[in-house]
Amino acid sequence: MQIHPRAVIDHAALRHNLACVQRRAPDSRIWAVVKANGYGHGMVEVGTTLEAAAGLAVARVEEGVRLREAGITKPILVMEGFLFDDELAAARAHGFELALHRPEQVALLEETRTARPLRIWIKVDTGMHRLGFDPQEVPNLLARLSVDPQVAGPVGLMTHLAKADDPHDRLTQLQCDRLRALDPAAHYPLSIGNSAGILACPASQTPWVRPGIMLYGASPLIGRTAAELGLRPVMRLATRLIAVRALRRGDAVGYGSTYVCPQDMPVGVAAIGYGDGYPRHAPRGTPVLVGGRRAPLVGRVSMDMINIDLRGLPTARVGDPVTLWGADLPVDEIAQWAGTISYELLCRVTSRVRMEHRELHPMPHGGERL
Repeated sequence: MQIHPRAVIDHAALRHNLACVQRRAPDSRIWAVVKANGYGHGMVEVGTTLEAAAGLAVARVEEGVRLREAGITKPILVMEGFLFDDELAAARAHGFELALHRPEQVALLEETRTARPLRIWIKVDTGMHRLGFDPQEVPNLLARLSVDPQVAGPVGLMTHLAKADDPHDRLTQLQCDRLRALDPAAHYPLSIGNSAGILACPASQTPWVRPGIMLYGASPLIGRTAAELGLRPVMRLATRLIAVRALRRGDAVGYGSTYVCPQDMPVGVAAIGYGDGYPRHAPRGTPVLVGGRRAPLVGRVSMDMINIDLRGLPTARVGDPVTLWGADLPVDEIAQWAGTISYELLCRVTSRVRMEHRELHPMPHGGERL
């Protein structure tokens, strides 16, 4: 019996979610975003499963190198481009496509002459004001790069959406309009749509889209659940009870004695904590599943353990399975309790959690068959 924490990764759900992207944006090619170790799911394993995507997108050159060293030959887009000449050399060696977002990158590209030209995307700042060229700079850049022998094929134009998680915010449409206005004759490949844009803004469904969080079965939209969007969770974070304590009224539980038992009650201890990536700031009342039934946290999250109010589960025993998030307990819900977003929770799962990659099949009640 596996006592300590594990993250079960459902590759059938991953393919299901990719198919959802394909249905939502049928005329687009897909860069499947696998940065940050596949949003905590295992970058190489996820990248291997997403064979139906046209390419994979990462944040950094070193992430792309890791995929290549694992034998993945699909096109790879590096969305932050490169900083130094050694990264540019690695990108050339591995045939990456690169996003350029500042003048120094353009200069270094032009100065470094090799026999292997690169596919280039110009990142345009259409309103997020994080990375990218001002739209007024783009026509000259296009003219400059289009005649550079170091650049292969047509230069692409891309931007990143700042508020697409709110379908009612007008900035998303404005950002799409700003990028499209730079290429009214459709001479260049465009890439706008992230997960939220794909689901809520048709104007972002450009020839290339870049879904991230929706591939992993969490919702990118405010007020909409993943289930409502037809997505299936890919990760189930689980552990087991390692103790059931019969505590008395007035007993304090955990660090800081922040919870005091209001009556005689059973309290379970499960083997997971912030050392495994579970959020330390998850408050009292945050739900877990014990043997498939909901129960709330009490006391503070420790490095290796959490405490669970078992008053509603009188038959709970040591060894019972505990689910922190998964098919019947959405990671989006836990993120709301913890005052964060699902992206952070998934990415924070640590290396001491055992990763298990499986093909799971949905159960009639919505759970998982292991």
